[in-house]
Amino acid sequence: MKFVVSSSSLLFHLQAVGRVISSKNTISILENFLFNLSGDKLTVTASDQETTMTTSIEVQESEGSGLFAVSAKMLLDSLKELPDQPLTFVINDDNLEIYLYFQNGKFNFIGINGSEYPQRAALSDTAKTLSMGSDSLLKGINNTAFALADNDLRPVMSGIYFDVHPEYIVFVASDSQKLACFKNMSVKTGLQTSFILPRKPAALLKNILAKESGDVTITFDEKNACFTLENFVLNCRLIEGNYPKYASVIPQNNPSQLIIDRSVFTTALRRVSVFSDQASSLVKLQLSPDKLVVSARNISFSTSAEESVACSYTGDTMNIGFSANYLIEVLNNMSSQEVSIQLSDPSRAGVIVPMQNEEEEDLLVLLMPIMLGDF
Repeated sequence: MKFVVSSSSLLFHLQAVGRVISSKNTISILENFLFNLSGDKLTVTASDQETTMTTSIEVQESEGSGLFAVSAKMLLDSLKELPDQPLTFVINDDNLEIYLYFQNGKFNFIGINGSEYPQRAALSDTAKTLSMGSDSLLKGINNTAFALADNDLRPVMSGIYFDVHPEYIVFVASDSQKLACFKNMSVKTGLQTSFILPRKPAALLKNILAKESGDVTITFDEKNACFTLENFVLNCRLIEGNYPKYASVIPQNNPSQLIIDRSVFTTALRRVSVFSDQASSLVKLQLSPDKLVVSARNISFSTSAEESVACSYTGDTMNIGFSANYLIEVLNNMSSQEVSIQLSDPSRAGVIVPMQNEEEEDLLVLLMPIMLGDF
């Protein structure tokens, strides 16, 4: 076998799919890329058994065809050091010895029989299919992934919940302290279904979707899903289980509302939280008509801070506590200049929404308070 390929194009595709490879593989061949040469197309696959990503690259001067595996680390480390230039791969079909020729030299290494590489799981006959724009899927992941739980004890909370309705789709993520809910009314699926996408494939999609255009086709059954993009195909195992009824935990009819400049509020929180207890990052919000005072203290080190922030507040005077780290994280994941924080009382979750949403989009974040005690 022989083929010629651009070094920059090959490196881009290898780096994209290489993020799938786990450092804790129990099957040694999964430390390799699987190459499949057929005509003028080279298909590259990477897998960790749970998640598999495939991409295709156009090659020139192709001779022969076949399947072989190549060390991912060795190939990536060597290609990173090469400037953009044509690379010529020559593979001995009998012993899979590989010569990689570049402008001023060559690499020589041994491939592995590609037939030993595990195959991705096939979808069942009952699999469902939906389609959405790559930008819609990227927004859904971006607006919710920050709220994912990192807890193996409740697997369903460690994935993004796709709540699919005929006229819209809702992306949901929660770690029990915060809940992000992003509704996109522009996605019309005609389906009533749902699935839970694990953290790793969500992160992989987030990385490649920004560089993609066109639609993404999602085919899924009870256990697995396949995301087909313009240049990549991602197969993954879904999280099985019932996702909590998220709509029932969102407080309704919140009588108090704080409207505030997002960036001004964020910088004030950063300054004041320096003086908070680092374990909880607790800050107190003292709310009164058109006035917000943000304060923090650390009894162990006898430090405290207080700052007034201009705002618009309607409702009863209230003192409520939040984790500054969580609150900053929520604010950083909104793009609107102003945000609204809707409250009912200091013991119930606050509902944070942007004052301006994109057309046919609706973002809502719920954040649990921290009891102030004798603050």
